[in-house]
Amino acid sequence: MPSNSTPQAGKRVARIRMTLTARTVEALQPKARAYTAWDDRITGFGVRVQPSGLRSYLVNYRAGDRGRKAPHRRIVIGRHGHITADQARRRAREILGRVALGEDPLADRARTRSIPTLRKAFKDYLAVGPRRRDSTIANYRRAVHRDLGDWLDRSLDDIDRRDVERRFHELTERPGWVQANTAMKLLGAIYRRPCLDFEDLRNPVELWRAAGGRLHRPRRRRIQPPPEVLPCWNRGFETAVRNPVARDAFRFGLYTGMRLTEVISLAWTQVDMAAMTVRIEDTKSGEPLEFPVTRQLAAILGCRFAERERYPGKAQAWVFPSETSASGHLESIQHLNARIGEAGGARFWFHALRNCFITIADRELMLPTSMTKRLVNHAPSNDITEGYAADWTMQQLRDAAQRIADRIDELIRGAGPEHAIASETAFRSFANIVGSS
Repeated sequence: MPSNSTPQAGKRVARIRMTLTARTVEALQPKARAYTAWDDRITGFGVRVQPSGLRSYLVNYRAGDRGRKAPHRRIVIGRHGHITADQARRRAREILGRVALGEDPLADRARTRSIPTLRKAFKDYLAVGPRRRDSTIANYRRAVHRDLGDWLDRSLDDIDRRDVERRFHELTERPGWVQANTAMKLLGAIYRRPCLDFEDLRNPVELWRAAGGRLHRPRRRRIQPPPEVLPCWNRGFETAVRNPVARDAFRFGLYTGMRLTEVISLAWTQVDMAAMTVRIEDTKSGEPLEFPVTRQLAAILGCRFAERERYPGKAQAWVFPSETSASGHLESIQHLNARIGEAGGARFWFHALRNCFITIADRELMLPTSMTKRLVNHAPSNDITEGYAADWTMQQLRDAAQRIADRIDELIRGAGPEHAIASETAFRSFANIVGSS
């Protein structure tokens, strides 16, 4: 039982000592001020009782070889209820045993449990998360370095909700709400695990939202009718994009409706020269995309193939190479979106090319919806009839893709039969180039 003494003026209150067990710890009553009850079997082992009734097991010790001159150190083992008195006793023996061998457990814990930087937390986030596609990881890395790069070497507890609020507004203003939302969602996800590991760490994104911050409401951006925007975008490509590789990447997206990451990371191994198809294995829908090479795509591929030798070793593996990127291919061309829109006189973003491709297929050429979905690799619907039907043949897809590409050319330039002949020539030229390589 605890030994309590009544406080008297000029005299110290006797320390409470007892054998700490589940029953004796439960019997300790909270007081107006926090106090510690010490175990009478292990010196330095005790339980701290807060006025709220919270009880935490702890160990006091002196580190080093200075004896009683050494400062006291205290380690909180855990809360009563989360661990038992017997578990806390065993842990206390382990800690004091290390002290007897000359170690300093609190200093070791501080070194191993110091709050990490954003860079370290992001690395851990990628390591412990579920299996992700390489393209997803690449997108995460790009977003962190692009939007939060100046924070990477800051400790997680050094980033607060005001920082989050300022960065959110900066990203919203330029480049836009989608990138702002993406950055905040990713930052909040990076913080979740460290906030569980470090009791005093708070997630600044959650604090920002608790203080009234809100992500932008997702909305689909709609394009103007293709006859209006295509001439503008084409003018923007010609005048605002100086790099011919980037210009061809934009046009490739226009004639295929492919997503940005699928275009810029296209390798020559994904182009089947004999079958005249392009195959993408790693897609957003999870289903491979096999797209026929139209005359327009043949012209682009022929130009890129003819200039392939101009680039250093690893860059030659990519259809849209880059001499400066670590990967060897174009990493990002989104910074050109605003320039294209300003030069052409119509707002532009890369995904709008996909919108345009689908609009022409669906609204102008009235192609079957299931065929359009197949061309752009949209997930099939749950329609039972569609699910029973056989897949479209490559020849059917080739005919449809060529009709879409030709209609795009007509809307851009008002091209007549002479342009179709030129496209056919480009197609044969590309076939001859790859055939002789």
